[in-house]
Amino acid sequence: MIIEIDQNSGFCFGVVEAIRKAEETLLLLDVLYCLGDIVHNDVEINRLAEKGLITIDHEKYFTMKDATVLLRAHGEPPSTYEYATKNNIKLIDATCPVVLKLQQRIRIGHDSAHNKNTQFVIFGKKGHAEVNGLVGQTNGQAIVLESVYEVEKLDFNRPIELYSQTTKDLEGFHLLAKELKNRATEVPVKIHDTVCRQVANRIPAIRKFSARFELILFVSGQKSSNGKMLFDICQSVNQNSKFISSIEDIDLQWIKNIGSVGVCGATSTPKELLEEVAGAVRKLASENFM
Repeated sequence: MIIEIDQNSGFCFGVVEAIRKAEETLLLLDVLYCLGDIVHNDVEINRLAEKGLITIDHEKYFTMKDATVLLRAHGEPPSTYEYATKNNIKLIDATCPVVLKLQQRIRIGHDSAHNKNTQFVIFGKKGHAEVNGLVGQTNGQAIVLESVYEVEKLDFNRPIELYSQTTKDLEGFHLLAKELKNRATEVPVKIHDTVCRQVANRIPAIRKFSARFELILFVSGQKSSNGKMLFDICQSVNQNSKFISSIEDIDLQWIKNIGSVGVCGATSTPKELLEEVAGAVRKLASENFM
């Protein structure tokens, strides 16, 4: 059996940096709080929890004082920083540089267009941590669209500025941008392509990878929106694609009479987990079918 790991899969730069900052801080502190899951992968969360990283939600955060809190790569709205200043909370800011730059662009754009009746639109997943941070840059006024089918929420008699959550698919963004331009013929429409290229470039790569194997094992946490998007792409190319979160999810019947297996994953999936999955498949195959 041929088993190959996709070399383009694994943590993106922002996640790598967030984990590095967490590990460096935990060398100095016994306990470090993280506002939300540092990465949407339970295996990695559990590993860091053993080192002293405690995950908290926003409800808990807004009751805390005199603590050290890590902000993950997804970014946070201004209210998070304001609360920290008032309550002696030291922030370890691990916001991804790409997300941070996007937040600044939206904030500056919104402030300059405040009296111009402009609608700020974000192509993204409602409730996603990054999207909440982006909406916060507009004092909660931005309109979040998850797909082109939600454009009826907009007023096409008012100017529009379109941005994207960094991990959304480029194809969907361009489709939405085209629809806005077609509809808003009498007002300005500004399109800001803010999809992260490190993520976007994985889409054509994972299409090619998925087509090469009889079975695809896509490894990701259940909460990862990036993972769900990339898995859908795998499945569109190779119907025999399976979504798993750990080696416990592997079904022996999947690999019966299979000659080649491709193992890939999301930007929140550690390389070590991909290697563990490949090793588990190799062991199952040798013990049961060789």
